[in-house]
Amino acid sequence: MAPLVRRGWALRGKTPILLQRTRLTEKVSAIAALGLSPVRKRTRLCVSLLANQNMTTARFIRFLKSLRRHIRGPIIFIWDRLPVHRAKKVQKYLASVPGLHVEYLPPYSPHLNPVEMLWSYLKYHRLANFAPFSVRHLARVTRRHIRSFRGSQTLLRSFIRGTPLSSCLD
Repeated sequence: MAPLVRRGWALRGKTPILLQRTRLTEKVSAIAALGLSPVRKRTRLCVSLLANQNMTTARFIRFLKSLRRHIRGPIIFIWDRLPVHRAKKVQKYLASVPGLHVEYLPPYSPHLNPVEMLWSYLKYHRLANFAPFSVRHLARVTRRHIRSFRGSQTLLRSFIRGTPLSSCLD
């Protein structure tokens, strides 16, 4: 809930004041999938935000099922080693659905993960100096920003091209 304070502008002699609420226990959990379609040459973004909730294995599996409904054909997931990604229930679900395959990134390698680039862009550019009134306000503004760049193929591809893995995808 605390804003990421970046540089700002103010009139000379007027110190900018950034008001914030100090409810540090509130949060927004997020999960995203950034996908390339080799057939249509399009990049897609699917995001789920949860206000004041944790990302559980059950919620993660629901997200995967939702992806499966929207994306036809085989899917290769490139995941970091988050515990929910390696959970037994998730592995069981992946084994039960044909056409789903997982490749894990090496440990401690956020620079290889295009979704980390997306979160960094959102946090350091779109939400910089933003002090939300409530966790629902933060979720609403985050959703609005995600919708605004969801249709930008150039921006979505830049998250993928910003990783060393992009040469493997060409």
